[in-house]
Amino acid sequence: MAQLVSFFGLLALGLACIGLYGIMAHAVVSRTNETGIRMALGAERRDIIWMILRETLILVAIGMGIGVPAALGAARLISSQLFGLNPSDPATLVIALVFLTFVAALAG
Repeated sequence: MAQLVSFFGLLALGLACIGLYGIMAHAVVSRTNETGIRMALGAERRDIIWMILRETLILVAIGMGIGVPAALGAARLISSQLFGLNPSDPATLVIALVFLTFVAALAG
């Protein structure tokens, strides 16, 4: 049973990463004209990359600010179904946050 739940948890994380990558990549591609204009006006490549990554990481931070309390609240709701497990396992939460942040930065 634990292997099945772990599989579905990893599947949910994978789907979240795919969705996050798609949304962030679309947001970056939709700003192609702006990027071209900024480069034509003299902006350096590193400044444009930092601008895009900064906005991406701000969105990720907002998502974490909303998602972490929601995840902890949901964990308390299903804690009666978790036998011998801590509903707010910090290691699992941190690993998921780091992985999603990495995917968002990669998409940016």
